[in-house]
Amino acid sequence: MDKLLVLTPGQISERLNNMLAYSLEGYEYASISTINEFNEFKDMKNRRILFAVELGYSGINIELYKMLEKINMSNSDFFENSIASIIINSDNEFFTRDVARKIILYANMVGCTFPGRPVSEATGSLQNFNTYKKIHNMDLIDICYNDCKGTVKRLMDFNINKIKNPHILTLHSSNYKTSNTLTLWKMVKDNLKGNEINEIHIENGSVRDCKGCLYKACKHYSESTNCFYGGVMVDEVYPAILDCDVLIMLCPNYNDAISANMSAVINRLTALFRKTKFYDKYFYAIVVSGHSGSDIVAQQLISALNINKTFMLPPKFALMETANDIGDIEKIDNIREKAAGFAKNIKNNVIY
Repeated sequence: MDKLLVLTPGQISERLNNMLAYSLEGYEYASISTINEFNEFKDMKNRRILFAVELGYSGINIELYKMLEKINMSNSDFFENSIASIIINSDNEFFTRDVARKIILYANMVGCTFPGRPVSEATGSLQNFNTYKKIHNMDLIDICYNDCKGTVKRLMDFNINKIKNPHILTLHSSNYKTSNTLTLWKMVKDNLKGNEINEIHIENGSVRDCKGCLYKACKHYSESTNCFYGGVMVDEVYPAILDCDVLIMLCPNYNDAISANMSAVINRLTALFRKTKFYDKYFYAIVVSGHSGSDIVAQQLISALNINKTFMLPPKFALMETANDIGDIEKIDNIREKAAGFAKNIKNNVIY
């Protein structure tokens, strides 16, 4: 791979400049900051890329959106074999996560991989680092600098390890008789024959949502791979997560969000996450919307599982379609070819 390329769209603040200076020390890199410089690249394949984004107070970075437009309008392999992470700074408490996950979705759709926990975000007050302050006796700005440095190190150290016989885990809470999402998954699954697939149906009422235990209590349960509520999460989902190499979430769009059952599953993963990180596990999703908003659900999953829970986000991680009435998914033009292409993408990314 080429040396690190740092994308700093527009003007950056003194704080973001200091965050970069601290985290990039010891690395050789080049940087570009304007759309004109960005347009000189036919593609950005085979690179390590760091997005360093200044949001100011408005949360709007015009130069960034020009770059995202270029990315979106480019061919589907613009970022092929490239790996990226993000450092982002704001003057208030908002917008950092929203913009970060939007960058990830745009870049991922054209071939970019993101390692687990690829984002370091500094809100105006730095209060988002308060949790770390309870653990590390440091000033918030020093915690911020260290977090940025860790983000860059994970980016530079990251390597994709393909697997001969991957274990695939699929989680869903739908009904095969009525779900367009499950119908689409079946099309994908038919093209994954020969691989070990464990499918778990999260039934209504089977998973209680996270109790919000204090850190020490959650840590206590996690030491025995347990959780306060126990149940199917501890008995079935935790062991399946630990065993899998690839996690696929099947997520119909419920009011521009994943279902309550699936949200509870993600929330309850926290106790397992306290003990075991998921950096070496691939994450994929199938999202079907009745009207629109599949991209919003995909971004929710990026936040929850890639940014927060450290699952690796391989290229083109989400298959997103629109289908309302029962069976509409089968009426979409070339849908079986799309499903086969998604399965092929999984196999190309994961299996050696």
